[in-house]
This record gives sequence, structure tokens and C-alpha cells, in this order.
Amino acid sequence: MKILLISDIHGSLFYAEKAIEAFEKENARFIAILGDELYHGARNPLPLEYNPKGVAELLNGYSDKIIAVRGNCDSEVDEMVLDYPVMSTYSTILYGTRRIFLTHGHIYNENNLPSLSKGDVFVYGHTHIPKAENINGIYVINPGSVAMPKEDNPNSYGVICEDSILIKDFEGNLIKNIRIL
Repeated sequence: MKILLISDIHGSLFYAEKAIEAFEKENARFIAILGDELYHGARNPLPLEYNPKGVAELLNGYSDKIIAVRGNCDSEVDEMVLDYPVMSTYSTILYGTRRIFLTHGHIYNENNLPSLSKGDVFVYGHTHIPKAENINGIYVINPGSVAMPKEDNPNSYGVICEDSILIKDFEGNLIKNIRIL
């Protein structure tokens, strides 16, 4: 089973559509959205094709496939237009024998990890910078930003597959890769 990891859409319909194309191309079963779906936030410029209503409509078409957490730019009103829960600080899912902890990164992050067991996977967004590392036995993953990458990184997403986590750009180029043993 594959899970697509996306974060920081920030209301860009252009990049939300790219993320859905990646979901279809990767033949993933679920989409984990790591927050900041609809709004750009006061510190960010307007992203390409800024259209929060259009993003909500697009994502609502996949609501039965989405597991989402709240980002620092998300608010309660977002749940009024989205057909899936978005206000949880984190979500935990089981993937085989692993626990996968999903969060945005503004509360829990690599400097403030929740209690996890060796071999578990911590997935966050927020920084807009891709990461795939094993830190003290915990796999720490950030798929980067769908719409607003930082530090000269490309627009990107992640894929959890059986024994690996891949981070790719929208052309399908591999940016980061880590085996989860």
C-alpha cells in the first residue's frame, strides 16, 4: 500500500492539481496532508493560482482518501468547507508493524519529537524543506512543500511504500530516499 505525503499547499490550485496528478500516477491508496491546505499565511506571498475555494473543492473529491492534520495557517472555518477532519494537531496510523506519526511541524518537530519507538516514522511539513533521515532509530520525514519550497528545493511530495520513503519533484525525479528496515 502506498501513501502520498503532501504539505503546505497554501491555497495554490495549480499545485493542488499537481499533487492529485501525483496521487494518481503513484497509484497511492491514501493522501496524508500535513497541514496548511487553504491559506497562504501572513508571512508568505500569494502562491501560483491562489484559489482556496478551488483547492477545497478539488480535495473534497478525494475526501475518502485523505488523512489530514492542522497546520499553523489552518483554522476552524476550514473544516466548514472541507469534507474531512483537519483540526487535529496530529494523527497516528499503523503501517505494517510501524507507527506513523503525522503532524504539521509547528508543535511537534524533529527538535520536539513525541514518544515514538525505534523504527517508527515521524512525518511533518511546515519547514517547506525535504528531509529523510534516521535520527536515533526514528525515521524523520518531511516531503517539502507542494506549493512554496524553500532553500532552492523543488516543489515536492513524498510516497511511503513498503520498505522505503521517497521524496520526489513533480517531474518524478527522486530528491530523497530512505529505506525503512
